[in-house]
Amino acid sequence: MTVSSAPLAAPAPLADPHVLYRPQPDGDPGGPRRIVILGSTGSIGTQAIDVVLRNPDRFQVVALSAAGGRVRLLAEQAHRLRVRTVGIAQADKAAALREALADAYGPGEPLPEIVAGPDAATELAALPCDSVLNGITGSIGLAPTLAALKAGRILVLANKESLIVGGPLVTGLAAPGQVVPVDSEHSALFQALLGGARSEVRKLIVTASGGPFRGRTRAELAGVTPRDALAHPTWDMGPVITINSATLVNKGLEVIEAHLLYDIPFDRIEVVVHPQSHIHSMVEFTDGSTLAQASPPDMRMPIALGLGWPDRVPDAAPAFDWSKALTWEFYPLDDEAFPSVGLARHVGGLGGTAPPSSTRPTRSAWTPSWPDGCRSPGSWTPSPRWSSRGSRPGWSSRAPPIGGRRRERELP
Repeated sequence: MTVSSAPLAAPAPLADPHVLYRPQPDGDPGGPRRIVILGSTGSIGTQAIDVVLRNPDRFQVVALSAAGGRVRLLAEQAHRLRVRTVGIAQADKAAALREALADAYGPGEPLPEIVAGPDAATELAALPCDSVLNGITGSIGLAPTLAALKAGRILVLANKESLIVGGPLVTGLAAPGQVVPVDSEHSALFQALLGGARSEVRKLIVTASGGPFRGRTRAELAGVTPRDALAHPTWDMGPVITINSATLVNKGLEVIEAHLLYDIPFDRIEVVVHPQSHIHSMVEFTDGSTLAQASPPDMRMPIALGLGWPDRVPDAAPAFDWSKALTWEFYPLDDEAFPSVGLARHVGGLGGTAPPSSTRPTRSAWTPSWPDGCRSPGSWTPSPRWSSRGSRPGWSSRAPPIGGRRRERELP
């Protein structure tokens, strides 16, 4: 990869650890940080709630939202956190949620307000609070992202699709320092970038575990199954992100996200395979030094940092035991077996509608007949129909969907 050595100049990027954004105070400035959690029953949301419950003096959750697939869990979360408002995207699940809340709260206890419908998360994102954690899966997270930014909240962003789909809509709305990333890789870059000035950054190095198919050739990937793809060796994530990680589609999206968050050109963003998932990303500076952020693979670490920024949350997640030997390995990415990263650079450079369209395969891999309704991770291939203008990019698959129609659905 050819890397330019020209220094990076102002303006400040979307996510800048050197800039501290402070929302307009409309509550007790000395009290706990008030948080709205979107996607509370998903992987990010449940881990965020774990962080909050272990730090009641630091955080107060004022509202929760979820898609509606786990109504009982949503009600239990609302009761345990004593939230004022609960949102549910599936309006037809509102009655079931009300019943579950009544069971969770018990007789005589006042129930929280219920906001139901596809705009529920967007409405909650604009509620009075300090920070909004967007842990929704998929591009439906865009409207809540924009709502939080318009309302002047700190956006703790775990929903990469909203940034990739929104692009200039998001970057144009966000004030300097208003976005704090939660993805482990982008949180690592955020922390490492504190080590130098923007003009001293040479390149970003995003690490990838390689997933369950690390080391396999493109030919060897043809026979893998969805069940194989779900067996991620290091991370415990939701099924959509796990599948996207197995194909490295997720890593391609993370390259686009890094470009948008930090305004670093694509030729200065490199992906390396690091099987242990201990070093989450690195920043190389112009003097030849490289700063890496390392921690055991536990999403509560970047979630806690995002919720508490600029303060760190003590004991957010386990640390390394340095009395034991550790081995860290790094390998170049096999672009032939995993073309998604190169394709992401291509569509990111095209701009226009190309980056938003690149998120569609991350949803098309999921069908209601899961796991038999998922395409083989080895079947994705860039389509020759990609437009050089970036106006109508598309994806193709050499293998048809395994069982059933191609359908999409959002997860809790």
